[in-house]
Amino acid sequence: MVNVQQYETVFIINPALSEEQTKETVEKFRKYLTDNGSTLIHEDNIGLKPLAYPIQKKNSGYYYLIEFTAPTTLIKTLAIEYTRDEKIMRQLTTALDKHAVAYNEKRRQGLIGKKRNEEAK
Repeated sequence: MVNVQQYETVFIINPALSEEQTKETVEKFRKYLTDNGSTLIHEDNIGLKPLAYPIQKKNSGYYYLIEFTAPTTLIKTLAIEYTRDEKIMRQLTTALDKHAVAYNEKRRQGLIGKKRNEEAK
């Protein structure tokens, strides 16, 4: 029996790429996940953001987040795929526990942001 876990992966794409190359890179990893038994739950195109420190002499990067369920065996091969792609500057994939899954669900429904806005008033 294959163990399935919920994950969240964030990767930073080189900002020197064209918009088309960036979209192709995102699509490549979306396809990799779905072709290997993953179910995509949520995606967030975070966009171009400044980096905390320079990476490969770049001060900004294009951030993209994907939340998905996958067999636990897929995560090692996903990390290898990220490493092999020169367009990816950094990546982080984390397993989500039940609390993180619940938090992400509330955030997608807009309940998290509303609560903070009400507290600020």
